[in-house]
Amino acid sequence: MKRQFYWVIRDLHLYLGLFSSPFVLVFAVSVFFLVHAWLPKLAPNASSSRVVSVGPLPVGMQTLSGINLIEALKPVLAKAGVPGEIGYIRHLVKEDELIIPVAIPGRETTVTLSLARDEATIATRERGFAAALVDLHKTPGPHHGEAQMNWVYMKAWRWLSDATAYLVLFISVSGIYLWYVLKAERRVGFILLGAGALSFFGLAYALSH
Repeated sequence: MKRQFYWVIRDLHLYLGLFSSPFVLVFAVSVFFLVHAWLPKLAPNASSSRVVSVGPLPVGMQTLSGINLIEALKPVLAKAGVPGEIGYIRHLVKEDELIIPVAIPGRETTVTLSLARDEATIATRERGFAAALVDLHKTPGPHHGEAQMNWVYMKAWRWLSDATAYLVLFISVSGIYLWYVLKAERRVGFILLGAGALSFFGLAYALSH
């Protein structure tokens, strides 16, 4: 029974580790860009602008807010050919316009929706693959309100990000178990665990004093 448990944990450790490794790499590479505030320019940023007709608009859109406004805007943006995560919407009362930021990792789009003319001015800026990795790194998090994560692909990414965190925790615990079972590796393992613990707590102590 004990041996069977060992083989199950070993296989899960291997295959779940392989499954989660691309997501771990995304977070690892993007945190390097975040810490050093530097993005490699693989291609120049590209910007474009266009005006499209999106009428007729839903009645009473001026009175909506939060998730209700976002849901009302989704078919309008789909008609304009602007997919993505809808951000904080501004209503310019005097101009009778809505300013709608829409984001896809690596791409920023600002839609200026004229409620009087039933048309939208769409300005798009392509920021590149490295910026997309940073966007993916920052997107899941507690700083988002209930109206956020309103794009289906961002919802899927949030679930995958959570799953990656749990899988890394499992891989860490199962790795310690697998190391402990291999008696020949215990001495080296204790040395490395001790060195890692001293490094972590030493740095934490130095930073907090």
